[in-house]
Amino acid sequence: MRGKRIRLVTGLATALALALTGCGGGGGDQLGGGGTEVTVDQNAQFEPGTTMANLKQQGTIRIGTKFDQPLFGLKGLDGKPQGFDVEIGKIIAGRLGIAPDRIEWVEAPSKTREEIIEQGRVDMVVATYTINDARKQRISFAGPYYEAGQDIMVRSDDNRITGPESLRPTGAKVCSVTGSTPAEEIKKYVDEANLVLFDVYSKCADALRTGQVQAVTTDNVILLGLVEQSGGQFKLVEKPFTSEPYGIGIKKGDVKFCEFINQALTQASQDGSYAKAWQATAGKVAKQTPPLPQLDPCS
Repeated sequence: MRGKRIRLVTGLATALALALTGCGGGGGDQLGGGGTEVTVDQNAQFEPGTTMANLKQQGTIRIGTKFDQPLFGLKGLDGKPQGFDVEIGKIIAGRLGIAPDRIEWVEAPSKTREEIIEQGRVDMVVATYTINDARKQRISFAGPYYEAGQDIMVRSDDNRITGPESLRPTGAKVCSVTGSTPAEEIKKYVDEANLVLFDVYSKCADALRTGQVQAVTTDNVILLGLVEQSGGQFKLVEKPFTSEPYGIGIKKGDVKFCEFINQALTQASQDGSYAKAWQATAGKVAKQTPPLPQLDPCS
């Protein structure tokens, strides 16, 4: 994990946002995508041979995202993913001149994100993807576009677990997802024999519901969606203990694509489309719209 950042996301209420929002861009057409409107920059011009030029020419883009993450990336009844990550992907596609209906959404579970980037199965990944040094050995990141904090979810009637320091003394079994940063971070607070790993967080929620584990840990924004889906069975401890900068994963060393994405994020922050994307998704439950974090240099 990168160095700790000061800002953590707090004050989120427990609710599920499935709505999508529009995102801006100059000189384009307003086109719908899953009930949303986005501005597609039809006049976008790029240096020949760059990833941007190639994507603009083919008129399509493959974006990896989560399909089971309420608020950020959840596959809806119409078969299309919805959430803040999805909106960020649509903003970037729009800056490339690619309409929402020309995006191919690829499921990107935590344990396969680097693999699908390296294999060229996606053009980028926007999937609650924490930037860290280990991942930078294999892929490059643009962003960050958001900062979350790791927290703990328990059953609503459980008052023994009050934070990460209470996990080992209570002998709690804790669930997280294979290959995720939270799964590594929680090892500081729980014996490895009591760490249960699945491929998706929905299985962790099922394990908590049936009493196979006593806690689930990941980023707070992910847990909030699971809390909402639980129908009152779960609650958040609300003691975030890390800072998780979410980045956009791309092929390693593609500096020009990274710089383009960072420019698109900056423009979205300036023209209000970033805020609109948040307010129509995670902002349905958040009291404050977060600012775009300081962007890392591309390398």
